[in-house]
Amino acid sequence: MDNREQHLNIAIDGPAGAGKSTIARAIAETLGIRYLDTGAMYRAMALHAERCGVDPGDAAGMARIVNGADIAVRYDGSGAQHVLLSGEDVTGLLRSGSLSMGASMVGLHPPVRQKLAELQRQVGREYDVVMDGRDITTNVLPDTPYKFYMTASVQERAKRRYGELMQRGGTDKTLEQIEREIAARDKNDMERAYMPLRIAEDAVVVDTTGMDIAAVTERMLCLIHEKAQR
Repeated sequence: MDNREQHLNIAIDGPAGAGKSTIARAIAETLGIRYLDTGAMYRAMALHAERCGVDPGDAAGMARIVNGADIAVRYDGSGAQHVLLSGEDVTGLLRSGSLSMGASMVGLHPPVRQKLAELQRQVGREYDVVMDGRDITTNVLPDTPYKFYMTASVQERAKRRYGELMQRGGTDKTLEQIEREIAARDKNDMERAYMPLRIAEDAVVVDTTGMDIAAVTERMLCLIHEKAQR
């Protein structure tokens, strides 16, 4: 048995805005284990590209700079995740709209996904952890029995994103613009040639449309406990 199998690894995939990160954090807190925001790692890679002056959609450019991206994840005393880029804690810089789309673009490139997937697997080998992303169930942790695919309608996801932006101080974007951005990101994630977003054959699909955080968390925890009893 390898180290990964000795740890509880819960894998959650799904499109942008489905509530994966919020629910994954809630599950990790309830179970007393780590949470890994893999999307933050892709945003850190997008930030690396920005600082190197490389367009995140430029395959040749990304292949040239990917090995120089020193990305690491650390946890503080409270268990909160911090993402380091070349030793700098960039956690607070990673939620901009440009980096969110950039993360989707850099994720199109196999060298980027290969590098970050191995970093994510290493976290899974070291900790009991909940991970969410686009290829966790299909690529990063394909052997874990705890696989879930969270989704919601584009309209629901756009409303959630709009609400988040308004809570953070407002946005110049309309709800319709956010819907278009989410639809574009879905297209990128689902149609990329390497490791596209898809539902793993043994993943449980959880549609969060019309559900609040508490209801989704309770549903997911019940599913996890059911799997643990098998």
